[in-house]
Amino acid sequence: MTDETCQWQGWREATEQALYGPGGFFLRPEGPAGHFRTSVHASPLFAGAVARLLTGVAEELGTDEVAFVDMGAGRGELLSGVLAAVPVGLSVRAYGVERADRPAGLDGRVEWTDRVPEGIRGLLFANEWLDNVPVDVASVDEEGVARYVEVRAADGAERLGRPVEGPDAEWLERWWPLTEPGERAEIGRTRDEAWAAAVGSLAAGTAVTVDYGHVRESRPPFGTLTGFRAGREVAVVPDGSCDVTAHVAMDAVASAGGELVTQREALRGLGVRGDRPPLALASSDPGAYVRALGAAGEAAELTARGGLGDFLWLTRSVPGR
Repeated sequence: MTDETCQWQGWREATEQALYGPGGFFLRPEGPAGHFRTSVHASPLFAGAVARLLTGVAEELGTDEVAFVDMGAGRGELLSGVLAAVPVGLSVRAYGVERADRPAGLDGRVEWTDRVPEGIRGLLFANEWLDNVPVDVASVDEEGVARYVEVRAADGAERLGRPVEGPDAEWLERWWPLTEPGERAEIGRTRDEAWAAAVGSLAAGTAVTVDYGHVRESRPPFGTLTGFRAGREVAVVPDGSCDVTAHVAMDAVASAGGELVTQREALRGLGVRGDRPPLALASSDPGAYVRALGAAGEAAELTARGGLGDFLWLTRSVPGR
């Protein structure tokens, strides 16, 4: 193997190293919140909604002791918010699934692990997790053959490699057919498998994954692979200096079962609405009016069309074994 050959690798391997290898982007002390803002960081209303969802799961299971698993837990922000919001009397066994080290000061009730716990009864919640499950990228050459895209980690340069074959080719044919030279796709098979494994860890309860994504009718012809750093979109270079992410083919993930809705619909169903408080409250209780107005603004951001409200929620119930 020559030095030049060693420089080139598929996007899935390169992303794995860039995000989770030694010195990887997601292992840095500042965590994801140091670079981009998710629904969890946008408002505590999000954690409150997840806490209500968890409470409902406990009621369905007929128990006052329930598990909560946060997939891709970052630095424990959602876990902390949910534990603070659950009603008195509900005992929660919380798990943060994350490859980074346990953050300092995290609630002692949280078990921090790099593996999905098996056999739990409760709610498994994955907010913007699947978009960081590494995927290979395919592109069509001048002869109409779909080939893996290879990348050079040092500078992000790309070239076409061997033809896509096997399960990856089957996935493309079913979910993201490529026909014209230059068209690209992110092969989401690894994400489908990762989600199936996460759901399979539940003994009973509900699994929810939330992400920015697309379905067959809205596949982008040139893919969505990109980079983020310090709140800005940047050139995607898999050298550990930036997030490497791509939208999720959510209909493929959902093919194994579950209900797919927008975040706007899901959060409204959990009581998060952007309605302005009545003006009369401003006179009778100005402080309450200001607080309600602030909450309405946060709710509006979480449910906004063209923004966070367009995220997709896939919810799957797991009957008891």
